[in-house]
Amino acid sequence: MITLAYPHDIEKKTILILKVLSDAQEPMGSRLIARQLQDYGIVLSERTVRYHLKLMDERGLTKLIGRHDGRVITEMGIEEINSARVHDKVGLSITRIENLAFKTTFDPEKGKGLLPVNVSFFPKEQSKEALDAMAPAFKSGIFSSGLVAYADEGEKLGEITIPERKVGFATVCSVAINGVLLKNGVPMDSKFGGILQITNKKPLRFTELIYYSGTSLDPSEVFIRGKMTSVRRASMEGEGRILSNFREIPASSQSLVEKIVSKLKKVGIDGVLSIGEMSEPVCQIPVDVNKVGMILMGGLNPVACVEEVNIQTENHTMSTMMDYEQLINFKILIKKKRSMGAR
Repeated sequence: MITLAYPHDIEKKTILILKVLSDAQEPMGSRLIARQLQDYGIVLSERTVRYHLKLMDERGLTKLIGRHDGRVITEMGIEEINSARVHDKVGLSITRIENLAFKTTFDPEKGKGLLPVNVSFFPKEQSKEALDAMAPAFKSGIFSSGLVAYADEGEKLGEITIPERKVGFATVCSVAINGVLLKNGVPMDSKFGGILQITNKKPLRFTELIYYSGTSLDPSEVFIRGKMTSVRRASMEGEGRILSNFREIPASSQSLVEKIVSKLKKVGIDGVLSIGEMSEPVCQIPVDVNKVGMILMGGLNPVACVEEVNIQTENHTMSTMMDYEQLINFKILIKKKRSMGAR
């Protein structure tokens, strides 16, 4: 954790507060904002957050709602995020990964604890079509986990409220594996997110990649928005391009990691696509000395299928934490929606 104190860091605080408000979808007070900022490694008191919010109100970036100190982001605030200086945003992705891994408390042996999730929004009137579009990915196993969560407008997934005329869909983030390994004493180096080419139902090579340490955005969001995936084709034909992440672990931990991965698979978290050998390349990606490469499935692969059938999605990767017991198998969710009609 760090506390920013230099003048040029004021703008960075502003951007982070705006990002927290943008992700919230509802008014937030200084206490909750301060708590959320810790995910980015920023420690600010409630009083300091209120001070910055007051300045942001004066600039028209935020707006006070009600008698209490709940704020919402304004259109001008959204524009400020989009036009923020690049060096103020670079590296936020890796910081987010590290903090969510630390906050993960899931124990695969007990089947209890918190997991990091991605939250996606779909148009309410197209919710049935969106679920149908994702079915092939879940059937073929192109996911981080078959466990999901679904919510209607006004309801919550973790700390995220679903906006009007939308439905929310939560998928387990691959960072969950980072978190579980970390709790078992295994450090994991998150290298990059990329597009993995699948041939004959097997991973071949990465065709695109974005390093976490050099980006403010989650690579999966970029690839989905750029229409660069063909997850549905990979699911149905065994040929295509899917979202994947590349990690490295100490070679000395490989045996322990394989045991933990096996335990995770038994409780529905089976996003590990490949574990290599010490210092050996994995899918043509070189690996550091005394390290082992791992390829993880991107948690948003099923959501990429929705974009591929031209249904617009709004994705908030690594956005919140949810209790394992709040998640439901996608197959069961589909049966429930069919019995009552997807709302």
